[in-house]
Amino acid sequence: MNSVRVRFAPSPTGGLHLGGVRTVLYNYLFAKKHFGRFVLRIEDTDQSRFVAGAEAYILECLKWLGLNPDESPENPGAYGPYRQSERKERYREFAEQLVAQGHAYYAFDTPEELEQMRQQLRSDSNPSPQYDHTTRRQMRNSLSLPADEVQELLKAGTPHVIRINMPENEEVSFTDMIRGAITFNTGTVDDKVLLKADGMPTYHLAVVVDDYQMKITHAFRGEEWLPSAPVHLLLWRYLGWEKEAPQWAHLPLLLGPDGSKLSKRHGSKYGFPIFAMNWTDPRTGDFTEGFRERGFLPEAMINLLALLGWNDGTGQEIFTVEELIERFDMARVNHSGAVFDFEKAKWFNHQHIQRLSDEELAKRVMPLLQEKGVETDLAYAGKVAGLIKERCYLLGDFWEQGSFFFMSPEHPDFSSIKDKWNEQKATFFESWMTAALTVESWDAASLEGSFGEAVTAAGIKKGEVMLPLRIMLVGGKFGPGVFDIAALIGRDETENRIRKALGMLGQQGQTV
Repeated sequence: MNSVRVRFAPSPTGGLHLGGVRTVLYNYLFAKKHFGRFVLRIEDTDQSRFVAGAEAYILECLKWLGLNPDESPENPGAYGPYRQSERKERYREFAEQLVAQGHAYYAFDTPEELEQMRQQLRSDSNPSPQYDHTTRRQMRNSLSLPADEVQELLKAGTPHVIRINMPENEEVSFTDMIRGAITFNTGTVDDKVLLKADGMPTYHLAVVVDDYQMKITHAFRGEEWLPSAPVHLLLWRYLGWEKEAPQWAHLPLLLGPDGSKLSKRHGSKYGFPIFAMNWTDPRTGDFTEGFRERGFLPEAMINLLALLGWNDGTGQEIFTVEELIERFDMARVNHSGAVFDFEKAKWFNHQHIQRLSDEELAKRVMPLLQEKGVETDLAYAGKVAGLIKERCYLLGDFWEQGSFFFMSPEHPDFSSIKDKWNEQKATFFESWMTAALTVESWDAASLEGSFGEAVTAAGIKKGEVMLPLRIMLVGGKFGPGVFDIAALIGRDETENRIRKALGMLGQQGQTV
């Protein structure tokens, strides 16, 4: 086998959808497993749909995920340019070659004439007439017009496109790496436009020319492109490159909770992101939240997307990128669509958060702490991480679960203890605080021992004062071990919070 070369070829028309990220991932894993090259090619031939900033967004997404291409517009190799708009002149040469061979033709039809054809030929049995072998002779093209008239139109610069001349009744086949042998009848496929009136190629011509010139050996794309496969198969044959055509794999769809193709509509309805990172459409101003901003780790994203359509047969769910590279096999990609489950996605993220060292998790959340106006050092944040990361499913949970480590709770929720608060308990905390301040070693074990001694001396049950202590330090009924909290926030801060709470409780009296 030739040296493996795969490509991800997005159009810069918007944010990078989850399905696109999975396509990137499968390309990347396959290339790395076979010591090949992963190429990023920007398919920007449709200038009407071009969106400023989309290419930079795609590159930033790949960088965040760690799926860096070996060749790209930013990192060109020997087969550039890596933007189709910069390869424009190459496509006409091959389109004209196809016309000369009789495999394509010039079509001069105006938009009005095309619409008239669709209206006139529409019927119950054919509700959407196509430009194909049944209609092409009724249209204005180089197959239906006299040769001299065609030359006059071309000489006059009459706007035209070049269409493939699809055979009327021919079987074309290929072997898909996922689905096995697939056969099409060309009579069911319309004469796709290959070169537009502005000289830009359509996807059909460009993808074949680019894959050939960039020596792509394997092409992975979504199953929605299967109907176009016969056009591409014929182009590889007509251009004389059939033996160098890549192996194809058509990936199953990603599905939403209702079983339909995952889309922005699902994200809006069910409240989960479907883009890698935040994306704001500059044309409409529409904002879509991304997984990065929601608090997902890139390694968790990679893990969950790998398993949306693939498994290694062992039942293992948590993988590192290195493990995925080692075990990835296109033959184990499913035929059917995979349903995206946001709760399962959070579970993956939780698992990967647990795998991070305390220091590494602290590094990941430092920007969040800075946004909250917290000034702290990595060592302290790492100690906090060690105590609360089991409770964190998203990076944002670090603040929700641990903000009290960085600032005293302003409004402790005393509602759960108000009915049983009394002077005896207030006296107990005053007494214990005085004793605790003399503890030689301010650590969780020493504090718990001191607390137990104070409980015995006061003649009350430990359970009656544990919850009040937690609320005094945390502000609510949550958090890790209360003595671990006291040990970490320190002697002075512990005393300050208890005395502040006692003052608040005292002011409210028995009606707290």
